[in-house]
Amino acid sequence: MNFAEKAVTQLFIATDQQDWDKIEKIFDDQVVLDYSSMNGNPATTLTPQAITDAWKGILPGFSHTHHQLGNMISTIEGGTAEVFCYGTATHYLEDEGGNVWTVVGTYDFELELKEEAWKVTKMKFNFKYQDGNTSLPQKAIEKVTQ
Repeated sequence: MNFAEKAVTQLFIATDQQDWDKIEKIFDDQVVLDYSSMNGNPATTLTPQAITDAWKGILPGFSHTHHQLGNMISTIEGGTAEVFCYGTATHYLEDEGGNVWTVVGTYDFELELKEEAWKVTKMKFNFKYQDGNTSLPQKAIEKVTQ
């Protein structure tokens, strides 16, 4: 695993640990975030804090999250890198309709080497499918806002 791939892996580990400060340090000052294939919203450029603020509005509502990455392919040229990987995100919250919501897809990352650290400048999720209790995200959001 090279250092760009390690930064991507650390991003997802920090997400599952809800280590918001670490996540913000892995992101560059401005990040293109693109989940359009899943939610239909256009890609947008955000600060790391805006990203973690959004994630704080849902992820703590789950009892557990588990992001699993694999099949990483990276290209590094000088101070830039592209990382492709498979991703499966499992979200757990006890509910009569089912305890698990799983999202599967791939990711395309762009990173830049800044001050000897790889920083994510673009994160694009390529949605394949979801399974399980699709009402869990709304329940997690409600749990966070209570």
